[in-house]
Amino acid sequence: MCENHEGARHGPAYTTFDECVRFHGHSCPGLATGYRVATAAMRTLGVMRPYDEELVCIAETDACGVDAVQLVTGCTAGKGNLIIRDYGKHAFTFFSRETGRAVRVLVRNSGMPGRSAMDDLRRKVFSGTATPDEAARFREMMTETTRSLLSVPEGDLLEIRDVSENPPENARIFASVVCEECGEPVADARTRVIGGRRVCIPCSLAQEKSGRA
Repeated sequence: MCENHEGARHGPAYTTFDECVRFHGHSCPGLATGYRVATAAMRTLGVMRPYDEELVCIAETDACGVDAVQLVTGCTAGKGNLIIRDYGKHAFTFFSRETGRAVRVLVRNSGMPGRSAMDDLRRKVFSGTATPDEAARFREMMTETTRSLLSVPEGDLLEIRDVSENPPENARIFASVVCEECGEPVADARTRVIGGRRVCIPCSLAQEKSGRA
């Protein structure tokens, strides 16, 4: 399933792109690619949005597309079934715990029209050197590219392949203890023992910096 930028939906199964835009805060090509990744992965695996950790995603980027993946697939940082390993690649591996199948979805860069010109304008816009006309053209190109990414044939945008990796372990719930330095509660697995005292990571780093460790 995919839909255009205005939210016209082709099939009822998934969260709409407009809902992803509201969640993310703006529409952009990165969000569109994340949306296509998420819907393609769920369709390929034959899964629905999970209640808990039935579906797991490892994202190789921390860019905009991750927000679409969270909203569409239900793989979220809070549940522990979204793991970000920022390798700077627009690639996502999804594991279905129920079926034992896993797929890796890679976004192809070759299918994005006008990429070079848009990148040149992006540098000007974000550095504050773009003229009003250049900034307006950049916004137009972003909108055009987003629409294109939502409608381009899946095979031209994504490479989907099965992988034989095992899924990550289920998320763990840790007991809470009190840092003996600052007195704040902290998960016990995120503490360090410094000078015989159990302290949180920020306090341990501060002690190392001050030479008290």
